[in-house]
Amino acid sequence: MSKPQTYAIIGTGALGGLYGGLLARHGFEVHFLANSDVDHLREYGLKVESPLGDFHLEKIHVYSDPTEMPECDVTIVALKSTQNHLLERILPSTTGDSGVVLVLQNGLDVELDVVSIVGKERVLGGCCFLCSNKVAPGHVKHLDYGAIVFGEYRAEHYLKDPPGITSRATRIADDLCAAGIDAKATEDLLLTRWKKLMWNIPFNGLSVALDASTKEIMEDSDSVVLAETLIREVHGAAVALGVQVPEDWIQKQLDATSKMVPYDASMRLDYRSGRPMELDAIFKNPIEAAARVGHQLPCVSMLLRQLRFLDARQAKVKP
Repeated sequence: MSKPQTYAIIGTGALGGLYGGLLARHGFEVHFLANSDVDHLREYGLKVESPLGDFHLEKIHVYSDPTEMPECDVTIVALKSTQNHLLERILPSTTGDSGVVLVLQNGLDVELDVVSIVGKERVLGGCCFLCSNKVAPGHVKHLDYGAIVFGEYRAEHYLKDPPGITSRATRIADDLCAAGIDAKATEDLLLTRWKKLMWNIPFNGLSVALDASTKEIMEDSDSVVLAETLIREVHGAAVALGVQVPEDWIQKQLDATSKMVPYDASMRLDYRSGRPMELDAIFKNPIEAAARVGHQLPCVSMLLRQLRFLDARQAKVKP
């Protein structure tokens, strides 16, 4: 029997705290990199409220300095993509010469920063279909959903057939499932990313532009039209790029969001907290990918300009 894999969690927030906590609860060796609440985590541990069952890990392996972390088999990047400039200092310690990196970030081609550090042979990417918030230091509240779909990343993914599901992806998926996480390895990461963009672009973007929760967006007929228009435009871009997202995914996104528990999208939380929004990863990268094949996203581009204005205005008034 092979030795259990060890995990490093980069970012102990709504995503990393939940998934890392579930892995640790199941008995996996997990090492957490934290920032503002590292002292709280050391003294009081990690508390998670979840439909999967509430739990409190009184003692966890937690660090503020990545160079003090041990090499792990799998490093899960759970930071926002706006913090990717930190990875050059973080990843060498946790990955060593043979560890792999699973990038669980929103957007398109967010793996490229990791590829430049550890090489493309050791990078996987994935999307989390998750409603979860960090509500206090060392305290994560998981509200709804929770699935992870991930697979091998390749920079040339638009040009060749998908690489299939590798044995290392299967093993990571098995670990996550054993911990109670709805995890699935996919042979087509690009399809997964565009399917997630069909939610992230309209609902993250409109949550800031309209200052509204998902519930408020879906309860107003005008904002529903805005959301559907954006979803259809993103779907069209995916198809233009050769990514065959089923057309019924459009209505599925609307239906799922209308049934979702009232939820503030992550971009709205970032904006309200004065943090940079993930505009490049979620908006700019897909717009540029579509432009390379001569396809335009006029509504998405207009929404991006609105968000850039709000982001810049907020930066000017910061103390």
